[in-house]
Amino acid sequence: MKKHIYVIVNFAWLMLIIIGCSKNDESSGFVNTRSMQDVIDEFAQLEFSEGINDIIIEGPFSSTVWKFRVIIPVGASELNKRPLIVCLHGGATAPGASDLHTFTGCLEVPGLIDLEPILLCPNSGGSIWYSIPEQEEKVLTLTNLVKQNLPVDLNRIAIMGYSDGGNGVWFYSQYYPEAFSAGIALSSSYNPVRPDNVPVMISIPMYVIHGENDQLFPLELTQSYIDASLEAGTDITFVIAEGLEHYNSCTYVPYLLDAATWLQNDVWD
Repeated sequence: MKKHIYVIVNFAWLMLIIIGCSKNDESSGFVNTRSMQDVIDEFAQLEFSEGINDIIIEGPFSSTVWKFRVIIPVGASELNKRPLIVCLHGGATAPGASDLHTFTGCLEVPGLIDLEPILLCPNSGGSIWYSIPEQEEKVLTLTNLVKQNLPVDLNRIAIMGYSDGGNGVWFYSQYYPEAFSAGIALSSSYNPVRPDNVPVMISIPMYVIHGENDQLFPLELTQSYIDASLEAGTDITFVIAEGLEHYNSCTYVPYLLDAATWLQNDVWD
């Protein structure tokens, strides 16, 4: 009998702890009440200006913070809609990744200047660009919100990235081709072969740039992945950057300028 009383008392005590914790969570603000609609509504209220706009908003379900940069060219308007380029930075898991989306003056801005695009540069939040569902949700949701709220030419949307950001370009081009008209991957190393060893065809054109002396992603390995993707039927323009290595993305500006010309003349026009 005492044993039964002991069990009942302990069960009641456990329930009090659970209820108390629930109340503490509510009072401490840990209840996940933020919805995707809240994110959409907040974005619609943001005020953007020409030039650099650095923004932080709370992601859905109160579980994440979305940091991103939007750069709007002078003269963009509903009468002068601009291309949209989504830019995925490298070093996605690096200790200093929290600010890497703001380093746009080295490669993205000078390399894409001829397009006069709107640039959307999300922050990785310390995770690989496609390692968790929340990353995909962030990239795709922000892309859609920029399309809906800024003067974007919906027929001219592309994605570009450097290093593991370039790997992200391959991923989003492969799995979300409806979102982009082309992908530009720099210094990347992405295996397009499925677990059953069947190479995957990517349905949108790719422009791939790789340094001849890349220390992180050897040229030979990237070349083998590209060959497999070409074999599957992917439309790839592959350019080897002579003498360039991995850890100086600024030196790739001339090659990105060429990629922008390809995008304008061969994909969009």
